Amino acid sequence: MDKAKSQNVDLIKLMITGGVLDAKEKGVPGELKMPPEMVKAVCDRAHQLGYKVAAHVESSEGVRVALENGVDSIEHGAKLDDEMIALFKEKKAFLCTTISPALPFALFGPSISNVSEIEKYNGELVFNGIIDCAKQALENDIPVVLGNDVGCPWVSQYDFWRELYYFHKYIGVSNRFALYTATSLASKYAGLENITGSIDVGKDADMIVVSENPLDDLKALRYVEKVFTRGKLIDHPKVKINKTVETELDKYL
Repeated sequence: MDKAKSQNVDLIKLMITGGVLDAKEKGVPGELKMPPEMVKAVCDRAHQLGYKVAAHVESSEGVRVALENGVDSIEHGAKLDDEMIALFKEKKAFLCTTISPALPFALFGPSISNVSEIEKYNGELVFNGIIDCAKQALENDIPVVLGNDVGCPWVSQYDFWRELYYFHKYIGVSNRFALYTATSLASKYAGLENITGSIDVGKDADMIVVSENPLDDLKALRYVEKVFTRGKLIDHPKVKINKTVETELDKYL
């Protein structure tokens, strides 16, 4: 932890559970990988050094262990019970929902995704768990932000707009709320609300320009004409798109 401090890292992230790819049997994705006492020790030291602690969690057991032992944010999530909901509130923790990496495992045919029968079965469990967790969080006034776990199969940085669309489609929020969740609210829980997340005097000029109104259709975010990052203009940004991936993912819009 002290080495991380010397390297000026921004965040501590723990892999408290496994996931879909390392599960050996059906029905056991998100197996606990860190003992609770280790989670607590890391969180205590991280908080002493001023860090927030995020945790990769893909099972209900993992959510409980993470929250009981000091984690600030749950990345991915799983179905909650009343105790977990109370822990979220007591610890003032938040949820980072990530539908993008789970959707291909759950919904793609095996001939497309090239996953095993076990991976597909567990992928469906994780996909449904992430959706259930987000719905339960919103119903209980637990803050939710969005991520897309870029680097996972079928997930790319330029496709972050899909996470907003999935949040709207599968969780049932409005387009406006999806935009707010991914920008202003996310910056608040990242501790960057005084720097970015909204277009205000004194903040970094971070924004995109699209030709259509995303309040009408979030797919408008797909066609970015200009990017401003800290006020620097990138006009008509060029992105190398994998058309095979895009065609398959578009079936679930």
